[in-house]
This record gives sequence, C-alpha cells and structure tokens, in this order.
Amino acid sequence: MEYEVHGNEPVSPTGQCLNSSVLSMSILGVLEFEIPINESKILSFLQDVFLNISPRFSSIMVDINGEKQWKRVEVKLRDHVHVPIFPSGMSPKSYDDHFHNYISNIILEQYPKDKPLWEVHIIKYPTSSAAGNLILKLHHALADNHLPLTIPSRRGSQRGGGSESIFRWVPETFAFVFDTVKDFSWNSLLQDDRTPIRSGNYGVEFLPMTISSMTFSLDEIELIKTKLNTTVNDVITGALFFATRLYMQEESQKSSTASCTALVLVNTRITHGDYKPIKEMIKPDSEMPWGNQIAFMPVTMPKLTEFSNPLDFVFKAQKLIKRKRSSFAVYVNKKTLEIAKKIRGYEGASRYMHSRLKNSSLMISNMIGPVEQMALADHPVRGFYFMVLGIPQDLIVTVVSYMGKLRIAFGTQKGLIDPEKFKGNNIEK
Repeated sequence: MEYEVHGNEPVSPTGQCLNSSVLSMSILGVLEFEIPINESKILSFLQDVFLNISPRFSSIMVDINGEKQWKRVEVKLRDHVHVPIFPSGMSPKSYDDHFHNYISNIILEQYPKDKPLWEVHIIKYPTSSAAGNLILKLHHALADNHLPLTIPSRRGSQRGGGSESIFRWVPETFAFVFDTVKDFSWNSLLQDDRTPIRSGNYGVEFLPMTISSMTFSLDEIELIKTKLNTTVNDVITGALFFATRLYMQEESQKSSTASCTALVLVNTRITHGDYKPIKEMIKPDSEMPWGNQIAFMPVTMPKLTEFSNPLDFVFKAQKLIKRKRSSFAVYVNKKTLEIAKKIRGYEGASRYMHSRLKNSSLMISNMIGPVEQMALADHPVRGFYFMVLGIPQDLIVTVVSYMGKLRIAFGTQKGLIDPEKFKGNNIEK
C-alpha cells in the first residue's frame, strides 16, 4: 500500500487516544434479520467482503518507538466468529433474556492483543424482534476517517452594512465569547452531581451493562418538530432529557434540581469534498485532518421544576442546544485535546478525554441510517441499533434512523439504573 510506513499503516492521533491504558472505546452493533440465519452465507460474506473493506480488519495495533501502527497479520476467521449455544425449544420471549445476558457478557470481554480488534457473534435463536441476530463488536480505532455520527450544522451568514448591523454585532459577539468560555470551562472543570443516573464512581466502564432499545415512528416525531419549528435531532434530544429528568425525580426527589450534563458526540470533520488518502492527510499542511475528528458538545439539561408541559421542556432544551451550536466550545475542546496530545502524549490526551466523559452524566450519539431496507448476505435486515462501549458513564444513549423508524438504545449500569422503569415509565410519556 502506498501509504504504509515501515511496512505498516500508522494509527491516527485520535485512534491512538481511543486505544490506550486509560480509554478503550468500541462500537457494538446489532442487526436483526427477518429470516433464520444461514451460517455459511454469513461466513462467506465475512471472508470475501468484510475483510476486504479495510486493511485494519486484518491488522493488529503495535507500538513502534512510542507510535502505534497497524501491522498486517493473517486472519483466521473462526477466531473472530462466535456462535453461542442456548437451550433449545424455548419461546422468543425466553430467548430475549438469553440474548441480552449474552450481550452483557461480551461487552466486558477484552480483545486478544495478537488478533485484529473485531469480532462477530451469530445468534441463531429467534427473539421477539428477529428470526436471528448478528452482533458486531468493533474497536473505535478501526473507524478512522469514517465516523457514523450526525454533524451539527454551522452556517455562516453574511451581515449587511450600516450602523444597525454593527450595533447588533457587538452584543452578539460578547454573548458568543461568553457562551464559549462558559461551555468550555463548565464541563472541563466541574463534575455533575451524584444522581440516580450517575454514581460518580471511578471505573464504571468496567462494570456490567444492560443494553435495551425502543422503536418510534419518525412521522410522529416530525409532527412535534413542525409544532416547535425545530429539527428532528433537537426533538429527540429534548425528549430524552425530559425522560431522564422524570426518572431521576421518581428515584430521588432531591435529584430534580441536581446538575446534570449530557455530552452530545459530534463529528467535526469537514464534510465537503472527498476523503483523501492517508499519505495526504498525515502531511502537516493537509486540508483534511487525519483520522476520526470527534468532539463533545456539553448540554446542561433543564430542570423539571421549571416546566409543567413536556413540550415547553423540549422547546427549552432546543434553545440550549441551539446556543451550544452557536458557541465555539466544541471546537475549543477539540483544540484543547490536540494540545494535550502534543504536551502530554496520547496517554495524557486519553486522560483528558476520560475526565471530560466522567464529569458528565450521560452521552448521546446518533447516526442517520438507510431509508430503504438493507440486507447482509441475502438476510433482510428488519432493524438495527448500536452502542458505544468503554465510556466512563452509567447511562449511554444512541439513536439511529432506519426505514422511517427511529431506534433508541440505552446502555445502563446494572444495579444502578432500572432499564425497564426508565423506558416504560418515562420514554413512552
């Protein structure tokens, strides 16, 4: 390959931060099939298609003189594919429990250091939502240059001439600077309160997690979007904030006024133009930065005591998100991470990222999925969802759209958050 260095492909700066002794993030995806799984077809797809998507699927991460690189190795497919055996003759509802317990177990398993950082789990047993399930667990570093996250729009507007635009510009500029400093310093220096959704304990990313999900119609969300004159993303985020506050209040009345911050994971990569080869992106003067360009947008959740109407709450949340997009806090945070890399190395940058995550109460990540039905190895996909793993938080929320539906998945720490109570009593409201 033309971009190889000493026979290996270099790991991007962000990729090195996401695979350190401090922070190791993965993505777990679940594909729900309409038909029973044909194992041989899945294996053929993995061998002939999947492994050829990226050389990283056939590479391990090695450290050479303090710099991590991707080293190509021989892949034995069966080392990465797991087909668990559950008791036979059970109902789909019973298999739901086995399925969710299985996911909870594989979340905590570490990747072998001598094998590429991915694995596939074929679940042949029918559940309530699928005839069979395929689980993909991929280390986040594998996704260098391609990150499935929605991007907050930042459109510049031309200002007219004259004194009116000047007088308007002055207070707007002061507000812009104030918001940037406030947004950056708040999440960088202060921790959220301990609440029913945030234990505040160190090492929560190594504790057992339960993953559950819910499906909503995009048409219903569009109605709310039109009524509030906002975006689908803002409606979803506001509704999630409201549901979270309801759960907190039900578990502890005192937490209704507690400080609670959500980090919205965003992709700051420039989206116009084509992706460049790695040999171009690693140049110091490259127009397109190398690797994942991610940042966190901190949003303070409104308090329930301020609103009696759920729509008023969502509207307030939308205004907060809009203000966050107008400040440069996301980009200041990104630059701070880059400075941390230069001064303290990748381990130091990972510690900074870890502290940012640990100080907040939850993370929200979302992606736009296909409008039309997709299939994998001739297996029609009924639905899918994903979860971000390795986050030092007790509550993680992911959102994905697919075929006119919206799938929201929740990663909740076992023993702290009751997922069924959180969903049934609050999300549906």
